[in-house]
Amino acid sequence: MTDSSMPPLTADELAAEGGTALPDKEVISLLDLNADLDIGLDAAAPIDLAVAANANVAAPIDAAVGANILSAGSEAQAMADQGVLIDQGITGEAVADAGQDSTIDQAAEAPATDVPTDATTAPTDGATTPTDATRAATSAGALDGNLLNVDVDLAADLDLAAPIAGAVAANANVAAPIDAAVAANIGSIDSDAVALAQQDAIIVQDIDADADATTDQSSDISQ
Repeated sequence: MTDSSMPPLTADELAAEGGTALPDKEVISLLDLNADLDIGLDAAAPIDLAVAANANVAAPIDAAVGANILSAGSEAQAMADQGVLIDQGITGEAVADAGQDSTIDQAAEAPATDVPTDATTAPTDGATTPTDATRAATSAGALDGNLLNVDVDLAADLDLAAPIAGAVAANANVAAPIDAAVAANIGSIDSDAVALAQQDAIIVQDIDADADATTDQSSDISQ
């Protein structure tokens, strides 16, 4: 028997049929995840740092630039002549002293207890009030309602302490004489570009000094 030959349903048969309306599409969820995070974090990082330095810095710079740009039958000359005499001497002391004394107390405090202030709201028959986790466990299963129903409770208490003490001492002589000459022909015809850089540098550096770095750390940490 084909569909076209099947007799239609009578009014009584249609009245006997039952159905359930589907929920709206926007309220259907494949994943229902409830995460309750309770994190207590105590972090302490006392840092003590001392830096001492003796430094001489010399950077004589001599530069010359010549260029022919979009020119014909031109000349460009650049000449840099530098004579440098640098005498650097350090006589002294560089002392860095970092002393640190830390007392850190991160003992966990007793959890606060919620005590009802209104005597009429407290249970009088010995029954306890169910917690949220208890209600969630009794009212919803992993496969109730949505395809996946997960309730996660996480409580973490972290105590972190990182006392740091550092000391740096340095003696330094730095000299950087720079001599530069640049000549260029750019888009030029029948042109000359000449660059000449001549440098004479005499550098004398001596250090007669002490560099001392001392760090003393004493930490009392209670977690």
